[in-house]
Amino acid sequence: MNTKHTFFALTLVLVISACKAETNKDKTIVAATNVVHTSKKHAIKVALLLDTSNSMDGLIDQAKAQLWELVNELSQARCQQERPILQIALYEYGNDELSEGKGFVRKITSFTDDLDTISKELFSLTTNGGSEYCGTVIKASLDELDWGKDADDLKMIFIAGNEPFTQGDIHYKDAAAAAKEKGVVVNTIFCGNFQHGVASSWQDGALITYGDYIAIDHNQHTVHIASPYDDLILQLNIQLNQTYIPYGSYGREKISLQAEQDANAALYSTANAVSRTVSKGSHLYKNDSWDLVDAEKEKDFNYENLKQEDLPDNLQGKTTAQLKNYIQKQRSERNRIQNEIAALNKKRRDYIAKNRGSQKNELENAMLEALKKQAKRKNYTWN
Repeated sequence: MNTKHTFFALTLVLVISACKAETNKDKTIVAATNVVHTSKKHAIKVALLLDTSNSMDGLIDQAKAQLWELVNELSQARCQQERPILQIALYEYGNDELSEGKGFVRKITSFTDDLDTISKELFSLTTNGGSEYCGTVIKASLDELDWGKDADDLKMIFIAGNEPFTQGDIHYKDAAAAAKEKGVVVNTIFCGNFQHGVASSWQDGALITYGDYIAIDHNQHTVHIASPYDDLILQLNIQLNQTYIPYGSYGREKISLQAEQDANAALYSTANAVSRTVSKGSHLYKNDSWDLVDAEKEKDFNYENLKQEDLPDNLQGKTTAQLKNYIQKQRSERNRIQNEIAALNKKRRDYIAKNRGSQKNELENAMLEALKKQAKRKNYTWN
């Protein structure tokens, strides 16, 4: 069985968008500060399509456990000397609890750069027996998501499952042809024997768009390696959380979600919590929809539009000058902490590379190879 490409495919569950979560709540701080997102940065867009039928508990578990290491690897990507934005969309399919009229397919999130929301939704997934229509879910993701028109964007679908790729009213070849027209690469992850996946058209589904076919053991447990730097990084996470300035009711909700996802990551292991902390220290972890430190950096941020009653208690009644000073101090502290996390993580990565031995997530290595191979076609580099 070829499990070499696995980890990354599952972690891609991750990657993330300029669109925020699809709810009016996302507009709270944007409306209050007149923030207009006009960034023309290149993007890595990943749509993760997960089979949530009965036998896929192991797949979902791997996706939860490996999300943050994926984000950390993607944070090192460059396109034309720029750090691209990471955008992730999430779908589930093949679950009997989903609408039959929609082909047992559900869009969980549109492209989003809100990593905490992606984590939350992954932890909310449950499995149930069903019909797995691969062509249907691929076509839905192509029709419903904003893939954009930038030819330099890296646009990828990762679809994972274990039933024949040929099921459903929409043939996978038609779906793949539509993906090819949009410049989207389809990567297929068959949960089972490599040759069985080939025989059931999973390999062909990838080849049509020059994607990669991977067969994995979806019940394999993720290997986490502890390092001497873990406790220090987790202490910095506590300090990092204290630099956030939530704005309005949505801000209070989101800072609570942040803490919840810290706890979810720690459920797997200390090492996984460390990986999440490293992600939070990277440029990919942005919260400008609710955090004033991130929002204040946006081009059209306007202090005059901030409502006193929506500020944290300790900032209500402050003058604009006092608010500016406080936000700048929080930003300076956050930068210091993130720099320390980055320095410790470099030592951590070196330690893990030297001490991993035979304990390897072959999925991670193989999927990173697939991603980088496809990224190389568009002049993406890693450092």
